Order: sequence, then C-alpha cells, then structure tokens
Amino acid sequence: MSDVILKVENLDVHFRSSASIVKAVNGVNITLKKKETLGIVGESGSGKSVTATALMRLLPKGIGSIPNGKITFNGKDILSLSDKEMRDVRGNEIAMIFQDPMTSLNPVFTVGDQIEEAVRTHQQMSKKEAKKKAIEMLKVVGIPEPEKRVKMYPHEFSGGMRQRVMIAIALSCNPKLLIADEPTTALDVTVQAQILELMKSLQEKNDTSIIMITHDLGVVWEMCDKVIVMYAGNTVESGTVETIYENPLHPYTWGLLESQITKNTLNGDKLPAIPGSPPDLRNPIPGCNFADRCPYAKEICSTTKPQPIEVELGHIVSCHFQTNSNRLERKERVYIE
Repeated sequence: MSDVILKVENLDVHFRSSASIVKAVNGVNITLKKKETLGIVGESGSGKSVTATALMRLLPKGIGSIPNGKITFNGKDILSLSDKEMRDVRGNEIAMIFQDPMTSLNPVFTVGDQIEEAVRTHQQMSKKEAKKKAIEMLKVVGIPEPEKRVKMYPHEFSGGMRQRVMIAIALSCNPKLLIADEPTTALDVTVQAQILELMKSLQEKNDTSIIMITHDLGVVWEMCDKVIVMYAGNTVESGTVETIYENPLHPYTWGLLESQITKNTLNGDKLPAIPGSPPDLRNPIPGCNFADRCPYAKEICSTTKPQPIEVELGHIVSCHFQTNSNRLERKERVYIE
C-alpha cells in the first residue's frame, strides 16, 4: 500500500473577472506522504493560499475554476467528488487553519459551540459527547480551564489562544491532512514557538500530514521535510529542506534566503530585499515570471518560459541557466536596493 496521502498533478487555478482571466496557479505538483510536512513559501500573491483553497475545493463558484490538473487524496479523486462527498472530506479528512482566527471564528457563538459543530457534522456524537470532546480538545491544545473557556466567545481570547482554538477545531475529527495557512502570523515569538511545538506533537500523536504555508523561512526549517518555492503562480524550485537551504539554485530562492534578518542587519546593515514587484497575472507572460526582477536575466528569460528540470534526485528547479550541465554562479547579496 502506498504511503502517499496527497498527489497533485499539473494544477492550474484561474479566476475570471468581467475584463480578464487571472492565471493564479500554473502547473503545481505536490507529492505528500503520511506524517510528512510540506512547506510552501513565497511572497504575497505567489499562489500559496490559492493552492490550498483549491485542495479544499473552496474556490468561489462562478469566479474560481480548475481548468487543468488532478488532485488525489487518500486514493480519492477530489475534483470528481460531488459537493456532498466533498463536505464529508472537508473538515473530517482534510482540515485547514486559516490565516486570521478572529475572522475565521464566528463571533456570536462560543468556542465550544464551534468545536461541537465540527464534531457533530462529521461524527455520530450526541450533544453531550460533543461538549465533552470540545473540552478535551481545548485541553489538548493547551488552553487552561477548558471547562470554563468552552463557554466563552472568541473576543474573550488572546490572539494566541484564538489560534489554539482554530487548531482544536481543525484537529477535532483527527484529519489525515492539516493545511496551516500562516498559522503563526501576528503572534509574538514565544507564542509562535508554542503553536509550532503543539502542531508537531499533535502530528506525531495522530500521524497527520501537514502543509505549512508561510513567509517565515525559519518556520520552514523548524517544521518541514520538503519545500515548494512559489512565485507568481509557478513553482520555481522544490526539494527537501536540507537541499533548499544548503544548495538553492533558483535566483528567487536566493533572494528569499538573503532577505532575512541576520547578525549584520541587527548591527545596522540594510536588510537585503528583492527589488521590484511581482507581475500582473492578468497579462500573458511569454517568458520567466521572475525575469523583470532577476539580476541574472538574459533575453531568453523574457521570451521563453523555463521548464522544470530535476537537477538531482528530488530537487527540481525552473531556470534556463540551472540545468544538469550548467550552473549559475551565485553573486553575494545581489538583491540589496
């Protein structure tokens, strides 16, 4: 029996407006094994959250579509499921922690009500059993006095506690796959560490696979086994965490790794940054999406789209100048503005 829990093949996601079609995700491929953690990184607008939303089949109807691609989860073809069949999967077998717990939680219901709803929707439990489960889940995610807190409303919790409630809801049905979209955004460093440690311990306990969407490369190093680097809807590089950190090959990945606070920046040096902005995806881009911002770009980069190449086992990069026979020479801190 295969240990692959999720396989995404050549996934495209488009959004239609009155004037144009935005190709938000193009040809994304994912292979995720049981108990494995995949990190998806990139700037805002790179397609990370859209990819996750597509996996959950939560694209806005009439606006978002998946014109190409295949999503296979635990042997099921996700895109061929009916809405009812997908509702049985969503929240039960695949759960998601959304970016902002304050807007994701319903302010007029207690946190207990919201955990109970998730449990009773997918599992045959009485109201009494569901309440007991809600208290148990609050205790599992480290919320003190769960018997008291279960009766409280989201606004009565701190940001870190609300994030724990979101994790409790997501894990209440023991999902096989957890998608965490920026789970530590806007939390202080101590709470971030607690949330990440909580997710790791629950993953170990429940054999859960995780997709971690984040801007924080430190979180990726701490949490993930594999990484996908996305830019303007495309995967520009993918591989194991060790490979991407020790032998990154795409100029965009170099820019992301260099755009981190280091000892030098703490001592007063300017923080390196990638100049320019991501392209407008409403307009066709004949070449590499990163060409306008890449210090290594040549004419071919603006006219011809690079194809993904496996330069070593499991390490895939999309760059005209990173092939099995040729390598770019990486310059030092070329992205400083």
